[in-house]
Amino acid sequence: MGTQSPFHPHRVVVLALDGLLPFELGIPQRIFGRAKDAEGRHLYEVVTCSIRPPGRVEAEADFSILVENGPEALATADTVVIPASYDLGPVHDEGVLTDELAAALALIRPGTRLVSICTGGYVLAAAGYLDGRPATTHWASAEHFQRLFPKVRVDADVLFIDDGDVLTSAGVAAGIDLCIHIVRRDHGTAVANEVARRTVVPPHRDGGQAQYIQRPVPEPQLASTTAARAWALARLHEPIQLRDMAAQESMSVRTFTRRFREEAGISAGQWLTQQRVERARHLLESTDFSVDQVAHDSGFGTAQSMRQHLQTALGVTPTAYRRTFR
Repeated sequence: MGTQSPFHPHRVVVLALDGLLPFELGIPQRIFGRAKDAEGRHLYEVVTCSIRPPGRVEAEADFSILVENGPEALATADTVVIPASYDLGPVHDEGVLTDELAAALALIRPGTRLVSICTGGYVLAAAGYLDGRPATTHWASAEHFQRLFPKVRVDADVLFIDDGDVLTSAGVAAGIDLCIHIVRRDHGTAVANEVARRTVVPPHRDGGQAQYIQRPVPEPQLASTTAARAWALARLHEPIQLRDMAAQESMSVRTFTRRFREEAGISAGQWLTQQRVERARHLLESTDFSVDQVAHDSGFGTAQSMRQHLQTALGVTPTAYRRTFR
């Protein structure tokens, strides 16, 4: 009888830099620290470290944080997360690392997954990790970021970018979206949705969603598109026309289209596709339905249509996705 291999949680090391934003620093612990498997075991071990020996790190607040691990923790990481800092000095001003920061980053093992939240991307870029790659950061810093790092393909219009072993996010709450995306990528939608439910955040905001919506909160006198979205979610398996969604809000198609984009940051058609991809993922993970049945129940109509959409969204076929998470 074979012996079962020991369980080892994925080790996430969060680099705390002077000038750190406490909210962003806490995101990895909050999201990864809530992810558990069916047996209740923590899927991630989250450790915070400094670029100096254990001690105090100054926050961009009226308090400092005592960090108990030095830079040597970076050598033990499976994933390194670099949150935002408002005190990056020459990294932000000149695009170069300090000797102390460069020495710390040199401890990271080849093949370690790298993640930045907001202006933490400046550190990855200054270290050369983003050369030739797509990346994002807070929209207010994107122009400066691009000037400072011309080799990086900056996209200021998205919440986050997953480029395989290097992932970058926009500011603040987009870091939550990115971390939940990583949990979903590592362990599937069921685990990610449970983390989101416990954290009381949306389980899925696509990385391509706009960072900055001109009017994120509709004027009080204007109708919302919430009812139309709820109506559509209840019948994703059916053909849904834009005019049908507009009718739920008693709006013209033109008005509904404008309002929907103002509220969601994407078009109604893009939103519907996202929801159908999520439904298909859930069914592939949690049921034994055939690919044809999953395609029907998620509203894609045909298996071929679903394959095309999953390939675009996830880079894998339905069969390969199911094999990964079942």
